[in-house]
Amino acid sequence: MGAENRKLVAGEEAGKKAAEFFDSVGTGYYHIDLHPSSQGDNYIDFGSLPFQIPLGALLPQRMDNLLPANKNIGTTHITNGCYRLHPVEWSIGEAVGSLIAFAQKKKTWPRAVRDNKNLLEEFQNWIRSQGLETHWPENNL
Repeated sequence: MGAENRKLVAGEEAGKKAAEFFDSVGTGYYHIDLHPSSQGDNYIDFGSLPFQIPLGALLPQRMDNLLPANKNIGTTHITNGCYRLHPVEWSIGEAVGSLIAFAQKKKTWPRAVRDNKNLLEEFQNWIRSQGLETHWPENNL
């Protein structure tokens, strides 16, 4: 166990960072665990890096008047293993609630906030001023 952990810290895994998203509206951190399906014993559980919640994952592709409230966002089956936890769901809810308020104030659609660089930057600055984290401190990645 100790040797494996040392490999992660000092080996080829050292220095790896999570993907960064220009449209980040929150953060999360949880290992990826997938529960068995009806197709046999396929439980998966492994560590992950801290991650960002991209605004694009919160915007449905075919609807303008519907936004997620928690874990019903655009993820893969595997990445959902870490997005589905309560702290991340809370961050998603905060981001979506803030997005709705911001879009109403700006008299625009939520999708337009992501599509407009200036609006997106203003929105991200505003949610940060409200205490929402959009990235992990550099020394913790």
